[in-house]
Amino acid sequence: MDLYLIGYLLCVWLSSSRALGGYPIWWSLALGQQYSSLGSQSILCGSIPGLVPKQLRFCRNYIEIMPSVAEGVKLGIQECQHQFRGRRWNCTTIKDNLAIFGPVLDKATRESAFVHAIASAGVAFAVTRFCAEGTSNMCGCDSHHKGPPGEGWKWGGCSEDAEFGVLVSREFADAMENRPDARSAMNRHNNEAGRSTILDHMHLRCKCHGLSGSCEVKTCWWAQPDFRTLGDYLKDKYDSASEMVVEKHRESRGWVETLRVKYAFFKHPTERDLVYYEGSPNFCEPNPETGSFGTRDRVCNVSSHGIEGCDLLCCGRGHNTRTEKRKEKCHCIFHWCCYVSCQECVRVYDVHTCK
Repeated sequence: MDLYLIGYLLCVWLSSSRALGGYPIWWSLALGQQYSSLGSQSILCGSIPGLVPKQLRFCRNYIEIMPSVAEGVKLGIQECQHQFRGRRWNCTTIKDNLAIFGPVLDKATRESAFVHAIASAGVAFAVTRFCAEGTSNMCGCDSHHKGPPGEGWKWGGCSEDAEFGVLVSREFADAMENRPDARSAMNRHNNEAGRSTILDHMHLRCKCHGLSGSCEVKTCWWAQPDFRTLGDYLKDKYDSASEMVVEKHRESRGWVETLRVKYAFFKHPTERDLVYYEGSPNFCEPNPETGSFGTRDRVCNVSSHGIEGCDLLCCGRGHNTRTEKRKEKCHCIFHWCCYVSCQECVRVYDVHTCK
């Protein structure tokens, strides 16, 4: 993952749609290694191409948190690759390419909806976590939404200020999405849906204090969920994403595009749901126009009837099987006190790959 996220490499949102031959993907511009060592505020922000004035001001005013913005994008991409690891499109990134997913996300598909949501959530999550570490001069713990303590516990620790993280993500990510077209409306909606998952999943985390593990005193604080929880939730939203249609109407500022649910008899999407208005390619065969790499040579699960199974993942082309030897630890013994010794065993596995 280090080939596109080094240092401050992602403190930029791409402003020119012509640069990618499609709509701007705000998290995708990968800067070179030379930016990772720049410490000057004016050089770091002012020399990066593509920042609109609002983003440039934000970068200069919040220079301290920009590395966590980059870390949040990385977190979102890693989670995307985990959630789609068994699907025909598996969130593949492209080395040395400004658009790290290629043209896959140029269209307003449900894949675009998911990646915008998970990346926006990643930025909010990473910024919130950075603030809770207590090393920042501009943000810290949340002291506004604690409320009275509950029975058997009291407030303690650092309650994470997720609202600040959400604000950072919203101000920076959505600065690009101010055009009166359908894609901007879609991106704004999905960005916000991703961020909302953090606020919806905030929970109390507690720690017991006392001798021998007793819980004489229990302190609690507001905490974010594991990011995997957010990824699982947004993956469910991807599977149930709402298909929309584009409506164009004239206002005082000119022609404006809005989104309307395509099938009126379906449940209308809420602000927590993902939306899209263009169909996805099947990703079975390589296609440079759509950015599909195809599924040839992908590992498939021969015993599964799901999308990760060889029948569906291989698009009906069949699969090859080979044996593979792997060295693994085995016959492990715990020794008092305190270490574990293991032998090394060679085991043979069948590996199935798509034709």
